[in-house]
Amino acid sequence: MSGRQNKVLLIGYGNPGRLDDGLGPALAEALAALDLPGVTVESNYQLNIEDAAQAADFDVVIFADAHLNCPGAFVFEKIEPVAEVTFTTHSIEPPSLLALTRDTFGVNPLGFCLGIRGYEFNNFGEWLSEGARHNLQRALDFIVPLLKKAEPSQLINACLEFSQNDTLSCNGDLKCKMESM
Repeated sequence: MSGRQNKVLLIGYGNPGRLDDGLGPALAEALAALDLPGVTVESNYQLNIEDAAQAADFDVVIFADAHLNCPGAFVFEKIEPVAEVTFTTHSIEPPSLLALTRDTFGVNPLGFCLGIRGYEFNNFGEWLSEGARHNLQRALDFIVPLLKKAEPSQLINACLEFSQNDTLSCNGDLKCKMESM
């Protein structure tokens, strides 16, 4: 991982036109406004295979998305690269994206999912439910101090420590979304 200037890539993804499915982009927007040193923030409707090339330039990649049934406000989990064949390459899950980054570019950034609990997904509209807004703020209260860690090793250790805390885990599932919509 030598030669890289940025330490953290946060990708907030989801569809802001489907109510709480926009939690990932909403988190990305809030973090981008803070302009934290060493943190690059991206936002999109879904993860794409092209994101693997960008992820290769970072030590840590955090995937932020809406979560369908997390018991708390959010879940923060370490994920491992998992190479899997899927029907389409237009959308890719975080573990597969990390595997593609590793296998194609020869680098293995640490990966984490930040799933923010949403409640309303089945209608169209570009707003978040009251509960989702509350959970978004709690997720920001958690992630901002974490991203402000000065040294990459401090950030990595803090991420690993938080991801091993049972209160931040959601049924041990490593995907940000636990059900298809």
